[in-house]
Amino acid sequence: MNITVIGTGYVGLVSGTCFAETGNNVTCVDIDKVKVEKMRNGEVPIYEPGLKPLFDRNIKEDRLRFTTNLESAVATANVIFLCLPTPPGADGQADLSAVLFVAEQLGTMLTDYKVIVNKSTVPVGTADLVSEKIALNATVDFDVVSNPEFLREGAAIDDFLKPDRVVVGSSSEKATGIMEDLYSPFVRSGNPVIIMDERSSELTKYAANALLATKITFMNEIANICEGVGADVENVRRGIGTDSRIGKRFLFAGIGYGGSCFPKDVQAIKYTAQNVGYDFKILDSVIKVNEAQKVSMVPKIEEVFGSDLRGKVFGIWGLAFKPETDDVREAPALYLMHELAIRGATFKAYDPEAMKTFKNAASDLVNDNTAYVNTSTEAVLNTDALIIATEWAEFRGKDIENFNVLMNKPVIFDGRNLYDTQKAQKAGLTYISVGRKQMIQQELSYACG
Repeated sequence: MNITVIGTGYVGLVSGTCFAETGNNVTCVDIDKVKVEKMRNGEVPIYEPGLKPLFDRNIKEDRLRFTTNLESAVATANVIFLCLPTPPGADGQADLSAVLFVAEQLGTMLTDYKVIVNKSTVPVGTADLVSEKIALNATVDFDVVSNPEFLREGAAIDDFLKPDRVVVGSSSEKATGIMEDLYSPFVRSGNPVIIMDERSSELTKYAANALLATKITFMNEIANICEGVGADVENVRRGIGTDSRIGKRFLFAGIGYGGSCFPKDVQAIKYTAQNVGYDFKILDSVIKVNEAQKVSMVPKIEEVFGSDLRGKVFGIWGLAFKPETDDVREAPALYLMHELAIRGATFKAYDPEAMKTFKNAASDLVNDNTAYVNTSTEAVLNTDALIIATEWAEFRGKDIENFNVLMNKPVIFDGRNLYDTQKAQKAGLTYISVGRKQMIQQELSYACG
């Protein structure tokens, strides 16, 4: 098929590349001329494991192209994917201005039947709005389909090529058939293409992410109880994760979730509920707890060092909201470092991929107090404590026995529970994690140096 993907952000670029990988001719459209030129020259604008080889191969085979010319890309397409930003407003409502603007333009450009697909995460009823905007100017038949993405940053290529399921919201038999043909190479192992109405499809994406965010937040609440009663959240996790009704995934305690999806989608479904007069109390709690969890290490740090952190240098491991991405949107490190900088702390920060994006996103207060270093070892050297904010795999294998030599004071605040508490104790570390017994090596705090 000939496919046009409008928008080359995270979803658009991954989708376009993966559709090209299965033999389709894909044209990706973006208004950013500089970005388009860089992609034409083989530069991938995002970090996503496994994307670059597919990107290069399909450009070489001339199945993946980039342009700023929307009209020419629309003219040759059978299917048009809208992969446009839908950022949240102050009230949590998704901003559909980009989607609706392009939809109105499409109406003037259609010369034959097309399937227009909402791939962006959009509120319930958006398919109807897009249809109305296109119909203002269209003189030919078209169908609008909802096809939400379920891509995990850091595993998006595998998620797209081998999806658990594909959700298609369509009331058109013709459009449904085209979508089933398009996705048939990705579901050969038998995973379902689930056909439903457009509104149910739109709500499915929000419901999935809200439930996962709730699961994470519930375990963080359990972790906080564990600290109060002397239990170990890792044992609790194993104890409940083997229950097939619960499952093992999304049960790891930490310092909160971030990223581009969970915070935005939880807010959006809450706004949808309010619009129909329903008070979604669980999500109110999820949002409140997650906001607090991002800075939950601050009181623990103050317990060891006091509230005046002037003169204290903290190593930071991990700036991205999760490993295997350079995305720092709503990353806990942003919030935690801001709170510590207010108290006078300075930082030596390291992340394998996200230092550039973090610099761009961080406040002046954080950047002015941060030295961005080239290795994880450099981030530890001559620091008063180490804070682990992202669970990159390379951090797990570090020889923590050497920290006594590298650091001014052997203190670790582990927001991702990477290390065994007993090993940390044997290494002579003050090791403070989430929902587990804290290993304090000295009765006196380090507040006075």
